[in-house]
Amino acid sequence: MGQSGLFLSMSAADTENPPPFLPPTADGVARAAELLRRGEIVALPTETVYGLAADALDENAVRQIFSIKGRPLIDPLIVHGLDPDTLSALAYFTPLAQQLATACWPGPLTLVLKKNAVVPSLITAGRDTVAVRVPAHPLARAVLTACGMPLAAPSANPFGYISPTRAEHVRASFGKKVPWILDGGPCEVGLESTIVDMSDLGKAPRILRPGPITVEMLEKILGQPVEVSARGESVSQKDSGLLAPGMLARHYSPRTPLTLLEPAQLPPSTANQQTAWVRLCRPAAEGSQPNGPKTYWLSETGDFTQAAQGLYELLRQLDEAGFAQIYCEQATETGLGVALNDRLRRAAGRG
Repeated sequence: MGQSGLFLSMSAADTENPPPFLPPTADGVARAAELLRRGEIVALPTETVYGLAADALDENAVRQIFSIKGRPLIDPLIVHGLDPDTLSALAYFTPLAQQLATACWPGPLTLVLKKNAVVPSLITAGRDTVAVRVPAHPLARAVLTACGMPLAAPSANPFGYISPTRAEHVRASFGKKVPWILDGGPCEVGLESTIVDMSDLGKAPRILRPGPITVEMLEKILGQPVEVSARGESVSQKDSGLLAPGMLARHYSPRTPLTLLEPAQLPPSTANQQTAWVRLCRPAAEGSQPNGPKTYWLSETGDFTQAAQGLYELLRQLDEAGFAQIYCEQATETGLGVALNDRLRRAAGRG
């Protein structure tokens, strides 16, 4: 399958006269909650990216998510709850898991735990584990409060494509296929949550997907080492579903070919005005040719938080601009830079 085969296409009819966004008001929240209780799909903001939400315990509603996204059933979903007490009805919290939940929730941390029987196997890709988190975004929390049920909510984008960080991104990807979108403005974090596997009592906690909660932060909270999944072990499995979302080698990808550069590395001399060059966190290189690639900055000051906030939006803009090639500088492998590089490698098909 070529890269373009990962993404759904929309007809013109899908984009004609979609309904207005649900407003970030009490009425908008109430409407979103009503729709979710009726088994509808609603896109809503979290602090990380926009999610495509459905009642997590309604298999018919959850199946719509997979259909709309074009998502394979081997890729499990994250269940969002209002608080740890809500999620304790769905998953078994070990003492260490409870320690992380207390320290990091609400926030961009997902825990993979042993599931209770009430959780549909459709959500867990047939595994005996479930990924859960408590979001921090006030609108997501208001909807969870109003609807009174846990929500499955993967990123609100066609499977494999760049995650959405604005309501407009969801509308651009799906049109009328997702009529109900709660508009919460731009997402504060801009990268998906950190996922930590805590399902095996005999093993140390293990980061499956790096994110805003870094390994250093986790180890400080737990007072013990945290393992990190090695690159290359995240490819899809033939005999069972994935342990967590975001583990496929190609994910978060633009349609435009993306090539990664080492920090401070220049694009090849053949790069031209049909090429976009994304710089992460340092001043422009001396001697850059005026006729070379067009340069775009995520942060000129070394701020990885700023770079993370703007990464997906910039990749979307460049994808729509008609460039033949995107070159993107990787971050240094420290702190949030680990998560940035993980997303870039998967966007380039090198996860």
